[in-house]
Amino acid sequence: MRLTVIGTGYLGATHAACMAELGHDVLGVDVDPDKVAALAAGRVPFHEPGLGELVRKHLASGRLRFTTSCEEAAAFGQVHFVCVGTPQRKDSEGADLTYVDAAFAAIAEHASQGALLVGKSTVPVGTARRLADAHAVEVAWNPEFLREGFAVQDTLRPDRLVFGVESERAETLLREVYAPVLAAGTPLVTADFPTAELVKTAANAFLATKISFINAMAEVCEAAGGDVSVLAEALGHDERIGGKFLRAGVGFGGGCLPKDIRAFAHRAGELGVSLGFLREVDAINMRRRDKVVALARELCGGGVLGARIAVLGAAFKPDSDDIRDSPALNVAARLKLDGADVTVYDPEAMDNARKAFPLLGYAVSAEEALRGADLVLHLTEWPQFRALDPGRLASLVSRPRIVDGRGVLDADRWTAAGWQFRALGKPAPAGEGPFGEASFGEGTQR
Repeated sequence: MRLTVIGTGYLGATHAACMAELGHDVLGVDVDPDKVAALAAGRVPFHEPGLGELVRKHLASGRLRFTTSCEEAAAFGQVHFVCVGTPQRKDSEGADLTYVDAAFAAIAEHASQGALLVGKSTVPVGTARRLADAHAVEVAWNPEFLREGFAVQDTLRPDRLVFGVESERAETLLREVYAPVLAAGTPLVTADFPTAELVKTAANAFLATKISFINAMAEVCEAAGGDVSVLAEALGHDERIGGKFLRAGVGFGGGCLPKDIRAFAHRAGELGVSLGFLREVDAINMRRRDKVVALARELCGGGVLGARIAVLGAAFKPDSDDIRDSPALNVAARLKLDGADVTVYDPEAMDNARKAFPLLGYAVSAEEALRGADLVLHLTEWPQFRALDPGRLASLVSRPRIVDGRGVLDADRWTAAGWQFRALGKPAPAGEGPFGEASFGEGTQR
């Protein structure tokens, strides 16, 4: 089939390359000429494992091209996938649909008879109906469920497909688009517009709730002297609960969960339904960042003025260079404002971090970041950080003490190497207060 993908950001570039991999002829469209030029040259302007290779493969095969022309796209495609962003509005917690509305209008104006416009963007319920009524083209909704770091896999081998359609023809076209995926046994859910839109927002709300739940339990463990990792293990053995997304830490970030749960609660309120619990989910998430900042202050004797702090991580999650709403950079920036000398290292997100937070210090390696540090904060769970040798690193720092903000480091290994080790939701060693005052009351002011 001839497909177009409107918007070539994270979602759109991935979808375009994967549709070419499925055998379709694909034209990617974006209003940003620099982005189009980069993709046309085989350069993906963000980090996503395997995507660059796929883009270059199908530029060479001839099945993938990129353009800035909506007119060219409308003339080319039978099915048009809209994959533009829906950021949070500046004046409220609702979703900004400017890009979605513009994309649908631009394609609908020039679309050939019989074209199908398929929304993949995460939108407030009711958007598909509004767009279908506004434009003289057939509309469908096919929400995405991509995980950064696994986007190619999640597109080619998804755990489910959802089609929001109003005609057999629309469903038939989408079945043809995804024929190889469906032939591999992927479950398909066919739904009306509102249900298809709600699947993505409900899924993100549930995941965010599960993360904030275990982080709330971490707060209780901190107050009661319990160990949240053991608690999570016990809970995870209950098949009704499961162990995924039950790792306590500094919380979630990125371009999806934070803004999507806010937009969901906002839209539900417009419909007369209260989703107040999502506001508490959001609040718990933000409190975990507060906890890391407070812990850093306590470990540095009550304040961080003059303290040298190394932050391992800048991306909101590993296998990504996405720094949107990154807990790591939020904590780093707050400590910098408190007077700390903060140095950040991340395997992939350094360029993005420098642009967004130019006043922070940056290192070319984890070892350089740790050299002379009074405190180390582990805030993005890259495998490279788990593989670090704490014995060797102890000789680099001024004081061997670390906060594991992601709950994945081996506490026994670090402690055996002479480090004072802290993790969220775990009791302090015997003889110390909850933040280690007995060991670190002397501070590191300079």
